[in-house]
Amino acid sequence: MISLVEHTSKLIKGSLSKLLEGKTIALGITGSVGAVECVALARKLMRHGAEIHTIMSRMAQTIIHPYLMEWATGNPVITELTGQIEHVTLAGKHEGHVDLLIIAPSTANTIGKVANGIDDTPVTTTASSAIGAGIPVIIVPAMHESMYDHPAVIENIKKLKDMGITIVSPRMEEAKAKIPEVTTIVDHVLAVLGPKDLEGKHFVVTAGPTKGWIDRVRFITNPSTGKMGIAVAEELIRRGATVSLVIGPTSEQGPVLAEIHNVTTSQEMLDTVMAELSARKTDGFVSAAAVLDYIPSKMEDSKMASGAESLSIKLVPTKKIIEEARGAHKQLFIVGFKVESGVTDEELASRARTKVDTGICDLVVANDEHRAGVAFGTDTNAVLIVGAKDYTRSVDLASKREIARHIVNEIVENMK
Repeated sequence: MISLVEHTSKLIKGSLSKLLEGKTIALGITGSVGAVECVALARKLMRHGAEIHTIMSRMAQTIIHPYLMEWATGNPVITELTGQIEHVTLAGKHEGHVDLLIIAPSTANTIGKVANGIDDTPVTTTASSAIGAGIPVIIVPAMHESMYDHPAVIENIKKLKDMGITIVSPRMEEAKAKIPEVTTIVDHVLAVLGPKDLEGKHFVVTAGPTKGWIDRVRFITNPSTGKMGIAVAEELIRRGATVSLVIGPTSEQGPVLAEIHNVTTSQEMLDTVMAELSARKTDGFVSAAAVLDYIPSKMEDSKMASGAESLSIKLVPTKKIIEEARGAHKQLFIVGFKVESGVTDEELASRARTKVDTGICDLVVANDEHRAGVAFGTDTNAVLIVGAKDYTRSVDLASKREIARHIVNEIVENMK
């Protein structure tokens, strides 16, 4: 006898984070070639913990087969509405409805229908039910640029925004309004479904390394990738905050919903942070960047000749950004980061606490790069979070996205 068990495709749920744990999302797919990205989108949402139910229009089924989405999500795919009233089951006015409907990709045809209450496909009918039930809706347009620029499409998108529907702007490439990157869509989902305990607050976050130039082609730096700072920025946005992300030279992409400022040197990072802190009311500063403590005393105007037996470079200390920020903004909530190497938890906490006891930081996040899977160049981290009154919390090894959730939880709690 065959044992009935959960679909094996669901084994990936929560493998990246628990950010969408307990959330159910309806994914509506329409007849754009961007539908080929829906497997990756569904799987990424599942890796954050979500349960996904797919609805497909007839034209969507000519691009990808429903079996593919059934495999991807582990759930049967709705391809027509029957006596089961699937649109109401998913998106009706009852306690068991989905937490979000996302239509990705959405054709111009579907945009027009949803904007004007036309219900003639499983996707558009589910959308009407969701809107009427007050369920959040995200629509991701994808079509040729000439269609996207049609006055009626522009007007319909405006109608949708006026209804409170989130529109994820497409990528404009090759005369096409292409479906955005999966990570961009997921960022919007996390923002819509995240708790709003930081709504109305603004943060400045730093991430990544800085460079100290020796000459025109040589520099010193460190192995920071910026992943931890980016993850914190993403989590702050998910919780309703706005974020200015000041990021050093890295190949990592900052969250699409952040205001991003790219810098290279320690001085540029300092200047940008101070300008951002003064430009608007800022509630918190998270200093997650690995800013160089020392840089060459001067940069040579041209490339230094090679071949010498030895070369001496004088290094001078850089200004501490958190100290400058504290000096100019006494009431600012500041989170510092501290990296040590080969120390005990007690020593790690003791060294981190110095910045709290002196009043420079409200919280310090400390880690030991000597430990496996921690600090630079990894997708994981393990940290000690140190606060006032001898508060210390240990967070075991987890993805940096999950670590960011714990850090922001502490920020929310301590900013009350």
